[in-house]
Order: sequence, then structure tokens, then C-alpha cells
Amino acid sequence: MEFKTLRNIENSFRQIRLYAIVFAVLCIGVVGYAVWRSYRFAEEQRQKIYVLDNGKSLMLALSQDASINRPVEAREHVRRFHELFFTLAPDKNAIESNMSRAFNLADKSAFDYYKDLSEKGYYSRIISGNVQQRIEVDSVVCNFDNYPYAVRTYAKQFIIRSSNVTRRNLITSCYLVNSVRSDNNPQGFNIEKFAVLENKDIEVIER
Repeated sequence: MEFKTLRNIENSFRQIRLYAIVFAVLCIGVVGYAVWRSYRFAEEQRQKIYVLDNGKSLMLALSQDASINRPVEAREHVRRFHELFFTLAPDKNAIESNMSRAFNLADKSAFDYYKDLSEKGYYSRIISGNVQQRIEVDSVVCNFDNYPYAVRTYAKQFIIRSSNVTRRNLITSCYLVNSVRSDNNPQGFNIEKFAVLENKDIEVIER
């Protein structure tokens, strides 16, 4: 009888110990999950910006990692440079204004190309011949695997005269390096080693 009682006590002790271990593991799991959720919630809150709207209400704006937008900014930077550099009007002040704005986006290689065309009388002929020039950028291909970023631009160039319109195929190459953002350079890039790889006539359309 006493042996059976001892066996029952021992079994009960084992059950209590098992229940205690299971309960302890459960508590540890709940505490661990709560801590993990707390850290995750805090991290999510750090990704949000609260903006005061006229001192009355709060508008929620999600902040994004700046690196996510860099490819878009890079293509826009190159596109804007080409639009400024290759869009010409038969007006000296307009040409100089566009060139000045384009030079804020590039290094001396762009100025050297402009100077070479100027010495050959290209811009003088634009003005004297009352010629307009515009560009349509087809695509900007950037390689973001290596820094500085290699870029190749494919575009169509239109030279508009009173008698005809000349359509040209334009391909350029350059490298992009990170720079300081400013009003003159909002994307924060700088173009280096700018070069024109191809600029040949495709067709001449009589007007």
C-alpha cells in the first residue's frame, strides 16, 4: 500500500514538473514574441514622418530610402542635361542660357564639346540660318553595378530649317558620379567623360 502511494506521488510530481516546464516554455515564447513585435513596431514607426498641417492636423507621410529613387533620378539627370544641351534656338542669349544650365550638371568634358562646336562655327550657323534644334530622348541605359555609373543615351535630334527638317540619330555616353544636391542640380549627380558616339542623319523631310 505504501509502495503504491509512493508511486502515485512520484507520478504526480512528474506531471507537475512537466506542466511547469510546458508553462515556462509557453511564457518564454509569449514574452519573446511580444518583444519581437515591439521592436518591429518601433522600426515601422521610425519609417514614418508626421507633418503638421497648418498647426491643426497631422498628415502621415511614409519615408523612403533615398537609394530606391537613385536610378530614376540618374535617368532624369541625364535626360535633362541632353534636353538643355541639344535644344537650340536661333538666339545667342537662349543658347548661352541653356548651356550654362547644362554645365551645372556635367564636368569640363561637356564644356569641351561645346567649345569644339563653337570654334567650328556650329552655333553661329544656327543663329545666322534661323535654325531650330530639338531633341527627343528615346532611352537612357544606366549600369548601376559599378561606380561610377556608366550611361548610354539614345535619342533623336531634329534640326528645323525653313526649307526642311533633318532627323538625326544621336547616341552619347558618359559616367555619373554622386554630387551635392542644389537648386541647379536637384538630382545630386554629375556627368563625367561626356562623349558623342554617333550623330548622323537619318532622313531629310522637305517642308
